[in-house]
Amino acid sequence: MEHDARKIRPDAGANFHALFSRRGGFRSRRFSIKSCIFGGVEMNQPDILILANTIDPEEARVAIVENGRLSELFVERMWECQKSGEIYKARVESVLPGMNAAFVGLGDGRNGFLYLNDARGVKVQQNGEVLVQVVKTARKNKGARVTARISLPGRYLVLVPGGRDVGVSKRIVKEEERGRLKEAIRALDTAGYGVILRTASEGVDADALADDFERLKKLWRDIEDSAAKQTAPCLLYKDMGLVGRVLRDELSSEVSQIVVDNQEEYDRVGDYLERYSAAEKTPALGFHRSNIPLFEYYDVEKEIDALLDNKVWLKSGAYLVVDQTEALTVIDVNTGKYTGGHNLRETVLATNLEAAEEIAWQLKLRSIGGIVVVDFIDMEPEEDKKALLAKLDEVFAADRCRVRVYGISQLGLVEMTRKRARADLRSVLTRPCPLCGSGSRVLKEDSLALMLKRFIRKVFLSGRAEAVLVDVNESVAAYAAQVYLSLWEETFGRKIFLRGRLDMPLEKFRLDLQGSLNSIESRLELMRSRGDTSVVYRTTDP
Repeated sequence: MEHDARKIRPDAGANFHALFSRRGGFRSRRFSIKSCIFGGVEMNQPDILILANTIDPEEARVAIVENGRLSELFVERMWECQKSGEIYKARVESVLPGMNAAFVGLGDGRNGFLYLNDARGVKVQQNGEVLVQVVKTARKNKGARVTARISLPGRYLVLVPGGRDVGVSKRIVKEEERGRLKEAIRALDTAGYGVILRTASEGVDADALADDFERLKKLWRDIEDSAAKQTAPCLLYKDMGLVGRVLRDELSSEVSQIVVDNQEEYDRVGDYLERYSAAEKTPALGFHRSNIPLFEYYDVEKEIDALLDNKVWLKSGAYLVVDQTEALTVIDVNTGKYTGGHNLRETVLATNLEAAEEIAWQLKLRSIGGIVVVDFIDMEPEEDKKALLAKLDEVFAADRCRVRVYGISQLGLVEMTRKRARADLRSVLTRPCPLCGSGSRVLKEDSLALMLKRFIRKVFLSGRAEAVLVDVNESVAAYAAQVYLSLWEETFGRKIFLRGRLDMPLEKFRLDLQGSLNSIESRLELMRSRGDTSVVYRTTDP
C-alpha cells in the first residue's frame, strides 16, 4: 500500500446514513438541502458546507465548501501561540519614540509590537504593565501586532470596553434596519462600552441582542478580575477554538450543513447552534463516521494540494500565475489554451473577466492580504477597461476582508490591497526549500507528519493489525519520531515503526508490513541480515 500525499482520491461510495449519524441519524431539525449524486450513490448535498476536521489534537482544520468547491480553509496547530483575539497583561519592554511604538512582553514567543496610536489614553512606559489584544498573529520573522483598544466579538455584536459609540456593519444597508438595531442597543445599559453590530445581527430581535451583550459584558468583567489578580506578562483570555471562531464569524443563513468528525466538537457545535436557533435559521449538523477521512470524502484534500500550486487553470483554458513575495503578490493572466470566439478584442475581454472572478476566489481561498498587482491582458478600448474594473468591484463586494482597487496604471497593471486578516496558507503549510534556494517551497515538517498520521490511521482502520512498518523519507521519519510517535501510539493503541528512506520523496509513504508485533520484528531482523542499513524509528528498543 503506497500513499502519495499529492494524489489523494478516495472511493466515495460509502453509505450516507452510516457516515453521518449520531445514534442513528441527523438531528431532526434544520435540514434544508438539495439532492445530488456522489460516488455513484444518490445523497443530499447542501450548497454551502462547513467541514470541521478536528479528530487530530495536533491540528484543527475547517473548510468552507461552496457549490462543491473549496472556498476557504482555516488551519490551527496546537503549538501556535499569540493568536489573534487573545488578551494579555503585558510588560512594556521598550518604548521607541522614533517609531511611535513599543515592544511588549507577552510571556510566550516573540515580543508584541504596539503602535502608540493604538494606546491613546493608556500610560505606556518601560517596565510598566498594559492590557493588550493580539490583532495580527505572529508570522514569519515578525512578532504579533497588538493594540490596547480591546474588543470582544460575539455572534451579533462586538463589545468595545471604554467606548461610547454604537456602530452598525456597512453590509447592513437598509436604513430602517440600521435604526432599529441602534435603538435596541441604546435601550440597554451600555455605560462604559461601545458596541458594533455585526452583519449577523440583521433581522435578529432585541432579546437576542441583549443576551449577546450581557454575555460579552460578563466576559469582560471576568477578564478585568483576572488582570487584577495576576502579574505581567500573562495570558488573560483565549478566543474560542477554531471551529467556534469560524461559526461565529462565517455562519450565515446560506450555510445549510455542518459536518464534524470529532464527537466532543460535535457536541460543542450542537450546543452553539441550540443557543441561537430561536433567533436565526441554523443549519443541519452531521457527524462523520467512516474509514474515509472527512476531507478526502469531500475531495478537500485534493483542493488543498492544488491551492499550493502557483498556476491556476480557468474553465476556458486560460490560466493565472500567482507569485507571492514578502512585499506583495503578483498575478499574471494568460490566454493559455483559450482561442476565443469572433475576434481578439472579445477574446481578451472574456479572458480578463473570467480571470477577475477567479482572482477574487483565489485571494480569499489562499488568505492573501497586503498589496496585490495583477497583469491582465492588455486592452485598448476604454469601455473594456471600465467593464473590467466594474467586474472587480462586483466580485470583491462579498469579501469579508476589505479590498480596494486602485484602477489601471499607465503600465496596464491593476493595483489593489486586501486586508490581511490571518496568515496566508502558503506560509502556514510550507517553508522555503532548504536545498534549491530558488524561491521554491516545500511542505513544512509538521504538515508532512500530519499527512503521515492520516495515512497510518487509514491503515489501522482497514484492519486489526497490532503494528505497522511504514517507509518514509528519512527527514520526515526522524521528525515524526522525535515529536509525535509516542503520542500517535497512545492514540491508536498500536505500535508504529518508521523506516527512514533517503530515496523516498518527502510527500510519499509506503506501507511495508502490517500484522503482529512479532511479524514486524521478524521483518526488521530479515532486513538487517540482508545488509539494509536504513534507520528504523520506534518508541522503544526491542
